[in-house]
Amino acid sequence: MSTEVAEVVKEKKSEPLFSKKNRKLVSNPLDIDNPITVQVLGICSALAVTTQMKPAFTMAISLLVVVIASNVAISALRNTIPSRIRIVVQLAVIATFVILVDQVLKAYVYDVSKQLSVFVGLIITNCIVMGRLEAFAMGNKIGPSLLDGFGNGLGYGIILMIVAFFRELLGSGAIWGVKIFELVGLKYPGNGLMLLPAGACIVVGVIIWVQRSLNGYREA
Repeated sequence: MSTEVAEVVKEKKSEPLFSKKNRKLVSNPLDIDNPITVQVLGICSALAVTTQMKPAFTMAISLLVVVIASNVAISALRNTIPSRIRIVVQLAVIATFVILVDQVLKAYVYDVSKQLSVFVGLIITNCIVMGRLEAFAMGNKIGPSLLDGFGNGLGYGIILMIVAFFRELLGSGAIWGVKIFELVGLKYPGNGLMLLPAGACIVVGVIIWVQRSLNGYREA
């Protein structure tokens, strides 16, 4: 086999799913390419559903499921979607999975579903999900698209949980509904600011500052 033919055959071989390049699809959104702290996407839900850790966790899992499933579906269909209607198709796919997730939440965790209100439905227009479909799933195979969806969903969820941890702890003195200060015999009146959108902005801003300071990220 000639060198040229060997190189072509090598290029055609599928890249291992967990190659170094593909592993970055999971690791980068957790740090240098985080959807909230670096890309500044999904901020609305980070401000709205993080007064307690339980609804924040549910929201994080919901978006993780939707972005993974949507990425895989669009990647599988990418060669059959006409370019001029790709956004419509993407919205239809996202809406389908959001409806399924919403119905599961209503069936099994109805109280949390009520707390989240319209925010699960608004995943349909979440910039993180739409962005990954348009920027990645439309141009890549199913395996990498799955990892990309998992990485971005996990990066979003981790920040959501960190914000919820500090807001619930400082706002009401609890973690996951358990009054931490009362367990150790202390009285904590709570900080009402942390339960307001302004408090969420402060916490998110501090997290963005800390993370960007640690990883050296600078706006171009």
